[in-house]
Amino acid sequence: MQNDPANPFVFLVGAGPGSPGLLTVRGAEVLGRADLVLYDQLVPERLLDLAPTHAERICVRDLPGNHPDKYPHIHKKLVEAATTGKTVVRLKGGDPLIFGRGGEEAEALRAAGLAYEIVPGVTAAIAAGAYLEIPLTHRLYSSSIALITGHELPTKPGNKLDWKAVAAFPGTLAIYMGIARLPVIVGELLKYGKSPDTPAAIVERASLGEQRSVFATLGTLEETRRHAGLEAPGLVLIGEVVAQRAAHPWFEGRPLFGQRVLVTRPSHQAGGMVRKLEHLGAVVSRMPAVEIRDLTDFTKVDAALNQLRRGEWGWLVFTSANGVHALLRRLDAIGFDLRALGSVKLAGIGPKTDGALREYRLRADVVPAATFSSEGLANALKPYVSGRRVLLARANRGRELLRDELAKIATVEQVAVYDQVDVTAPSATVLDALRRGEIRYVTLPSSNIARGVLHGFDETIRGRVERGEIRLVAISPETGNAIRALGYPVAAEATSFTEDGLIAAVVELTKRDAGLPTH
Repeated sequence: MQNDPANPFVFLVGAGPGSPGLLTVRGAEVLGRADLVLYDQLVPERLLDLAPTHAERICVRDLPGNHPDKYPHIHKKLVEAATTGKTVVRLKGGDPLIFGRGGEEAEALRAAGLAYEIVPGVTAAIAAGAYLEIPLTHRLYSSSIALITGHELPTKPGNKLDWKAVAAFPGTLAIYMGIARLPVIVGELLKYGKSPDTPAAIVERASLGEQRSVFATLGTLEETRRHAGLEAPGLVLIGEVVAQRAAHPWFEGRPLFGQRVLVTRPSHQAGGMVRKLEHLGAVVSRMPAVEIRDLTDFTKVDAALNQLRRGEWGWLVFTSANGVHALLRRLDAIGFDLRALGSVKLAGIGPKTDGALREYRLRADVVPAATFSSEGLANALKPYVSGRRVLLARANRGRELLRDELAKIATVEQVAVYDQVDVTAPSATVLDALRRGEIRYVTLPSSNIARGVLHGFDETIRGRVERGEIRLVAISPETGNAIRALGYPVAAEATSFTEDGLIAAVVELTKRDAGLPTH
């Protein structure tokens, strides 16, 4: 294999402290062309979605060995994959070169004669400062910051940590991996003259909706940690700047901070909703209830496309963004482009569908003004389609209301352009979290998805829903009725039948549950 430093096969990438949004643009770029992603256990798995579908994904916990002797196996995997010509992304928490063994991995690659690139990441101390609004440096209180490990390798050559020098350091101390040894660390700092009244903090899961923190003095820090129940991994901050923190940090003021929300949209459509919820501070789980698949037989779709080419239809109506993508992908697959649609008029059920059309430089002639449902689309179309020929492009299953309503005044046919299939094995991890009551809000963005999700609930989960411990949120009254038909209560329904409307319904429900004013 040729070793080209300008085009390396291995990338040591810092994934940041936890929030997927803190991955760098360069990190996303190299993930997008990975053949193998070797990732740390604490790396947010949503980042793996950035890798191509063909990429192999391996968590280092699944490699042989226990923690102390696992690293040679990591090095071996990196070298073996790169020497076969694979593009390898080693995705590491925080920054690769700050207590992340990135230097050792780079050394192994150099020894093997392999070129590599190191992509920096946001380290935990920087994130903790930003998300807790603690100014790690401040011109009045601290002109320096020390990054310190609380878990030194006992056999390391050279000097060990000089706790006397650390105690005398005239700035902010950020101690990584120090929770398990906190009494020893505090004892050493006090022994060498650090004041017990020095402001101190501990934060775990910084930058995530699960973020928790305690504030104390150095002398009371361990007792405060025990009472709060904070555990490793966590970061310790010590110094006068801790006292300058904001009373209400910006992140913890987000409307869904700490709320646990389940997204049930298909995997390829869930990303946008997950990002929006995380931006609002939520802790998000995913459990797709249906999968979107290509048809196995395109005979009817191809016939409909040929009819469109011949101008036999006056209107082409889409009931989902999935339908837009499926039909236009097929148009391309059989060797035609958008000119084949001719002068046909286009309609979409809502803004998402219209947005999908715009991706192909098309615009819907009709979109309901407010009610994004089959009823709303039927009412919006009726003034335009009387006596016309209307083709409905849709999933292989769903309500017949739109066809039935338009058939009263127009010639209507519908063609399934994609398959919607129930997920046969829902996530066992998510179901266990629901059983334990660890997820508070379940979002249900369609009747089909609601039925798929609720059929997977056992008696334990059902009991939590009925007692109001788990709250079901529907995207529309139609979906709400489907939920109630299965015997479940609906905690809230969106007033705007869109993804953003569903999220807004969750926000309003959390306010109501907390006894806060709602709009």
